[in-house]
Amino acid sequence: MDNTVLLGVWLAVGLTLFMYSFLYKDNVFFRFGEHVYLGISIGYIIVRVIFNNFINDLYKPLVEDRDYILIIPALMGLALYTRFFTRIAWVSRVIFAFIVGFGAGLGIPRTIAGGIFKQLEGVLMPLAAIKDGFFFNADGNFTLVNINSLIIIVGITSVLVYFFFSVEHKGVVKSVSRVGIYFVMIAFGASFGYTVMGRMSLLIGRCYDLIEFSSPKYYYASIVLLIMLILVFIIYEVVIKKGEVLKTNE
Repeated sequence: MDNTVLLGVWLAVGLTLFMYSFLYKDNVFFRFGEHVYLGISIGYIIVRVIFNNFINDLYKPLVEDRDYILIIPALMGLALYTRFFTRIAWVSRVIFAFIVGFGAGLGIPRTIAGGIFKQLEGVLMPLAAIKDGFFFNADGNFTLVNINSLIIIVGITSVLVYFFFSVEHKGVVKSVSRVGIYFVMIAFGASFGYTVMGRMSLLIGRCYDLIEFSSPKYYYASIVLLIMLILVFIIYEVVIKKGEVLKTNE
């Protein structure tokens, strides 16, 4: 096996065990792994952004294609850094205002057309196409399309009523808003369950890797590093803490 691959496996196992050592308690290994992860992630993002924005989007089109119009956005991007200079910091605020306004002008119509209108169309079209009964299609088979659309309409309407505070919630409005609360709770529960499922998938993946890397092919990386980590914790608890207690008593 290539030595670089083997080194990568041992580093991956070590950093994984460092992160899982938080299950014991907050310790220097966990903080080291956390800082390494954050540092590498931020460094990778910065390098990728600089490479993509400067090399691919500015340098190559400007030098190779002679697209000189890109000088304007380049100067605007550099103007953002004027906020570090007190006397000309107002220039960066002007550029920020332009970016926010331009982004809102592009994003809001797309969000309304691609999100709200498409969702309404997807909900209402099945109900508008009812011809052969609500529960059964033309072949006499039971269908859930129209029922699902009806549930979505009821859910959206009741949730909007729940968040409509211009009218006092009593009578029919109170009953409808209570139904909206149930739909909100169901949505939160589904979102939380999806998040937990995603985290469990990550955990299973890391455990699978640890089991795989404990084989002779990788020189028992998981087993060796786990034993070493446990020994370090035992030495810390028995020797160092015992010394601290003796110094305190003295």
